[in-house]
Amino acid sequence: MDINAERSLIVEELQQINDITLLRALRHMIHYGLKNEGRISINQYNQELDEAETRVAQGHFYTSEEVEKMAKEW
Repeated sequence: MDINAERSLIVEELQQINDITLLRALRHMIHYGLKNEGRISINQYNQELDEAETRVAQGHFYTSEEVEKMAKEW
């Protein structure tokens, strides 16, 4: 399968997703892939860790039980 066919397949499958959390996760993965096609610096790594710790401290996370429940609904 060539790259254009792969893109078309992904777009078709994305059209079927109704889970906003999954769509946001995919968007972040795509953004990350476009922005960081190579290794990241130690400074960026540490910054991302700090940002993640802040999100967790603010309560912006899912427990493993919540993730398991969401996965069963896929």
